[in-house]
Amino acid sequence: MPEPLAARARLFPALVAVYRAQLSRARVARIPLLFVATFQSIGIMILMRGVVDGGSEARSVVAGSSVLVVAFVALNLLAQYFGQLRASGGLDHYATLPVPPSAVVLGAAAAYASFTVPGTAVTAVMGSVLFQLPMTNLWILLAVIPLSGAALAGLGAALGLLAPRQELATLCGQLGMSAALLLGVLPAARMPQVVSYARDLLPSTYGVEALARSFDGQPDWWVVCADLGVCAGVAVVSLAAATWAYRRAAVR
Repeated sequence: MPEPLAARARLFPALVAVYRAQLSRARVARIPLLFVATFQSIGIMILMRGVVDGGSEARSVVAGSSVLVVAFVALNLLAQYFGQLRASGGLDHYATLPVPPSAVVLGAAAAYASFTVPGTAVTAVMGSVLFQLPMTNLWILLAVIPLSGAALAGLGAALGLLAPRQELATLCGQLGMSAALLLGVLPAARMPQVVSYARDLLPSTYGVEALARSFDGQPDWWVVCADLGVCAGVAVVSLAAATWAYRRAAVR
C-alpha cells in the first residue's frame, strides 16, 4: 500500500513560513531598490517644492510621494517577481509544497509590503520637514502602509501571474507604478475631470487621501477611516484576484 500523503498545512502557519522566507530573500536582493524608491520620492518632493508652496497641494504631494514607495516595491517589484517565477518554472516548486495557494500569495504580498516601511516613513518625515507640515498624526502610516501595500501587492501579484510573458509582467508593473506616480503625487485639483475618474480607480488613491487628510490641523477622522475602509476593501479584492491567478498559473 502506498504511504499516505502528508496533511496540507494550515493557512496561518504556512503564511508565516512563506512570509519569513520572502522577507529574508527581499532583504538581501531588494535593499538597493528600496533606496532607489526612497530617493526617487524625495527627489520628486524637492522638484515639486518649487511649484507647490503649501496648503492642500503640499499635503497631496507628500502623501502621494510616501505611498509611491509602497507602489514601487509592492506593485512594480512584486509583478516582476511573480512574472519571473512563472517564466522560470518556480511556481512548480510552490505547487509541490503542502501549502494553500492563498498562503503563497498573502505571504509574498505581506513581505513586500512590510519591506516598504522604512522608506515610506523616511519619505513622509522628509516631506513634512520640506513643506513644513505637522508630523503629529504620522502614526496613521501604521494603517496606510499595510492597507495600501496589500492592495497594491495583490494587484502586482495578479499582473505578474496573469501576464503571458515575463517582459509583459515587467511592463505592467512599470505602468502601474507610473500611474501611482502621476495620479498620486500630482494634486487632484489640477487634474482634468476625466483623469480624476482614473485616479479614483487606483487602489493607492485612498491611502494617499487618508495620509493627506492627517496633515490637517483638525483631521476629519470619519473621512480618514472611510478612505482606509475603501483601501481595505480593495485589498481584499486584489488579494483574492491574485490567489485565483496563482491557482490558474500553477495548474498550467
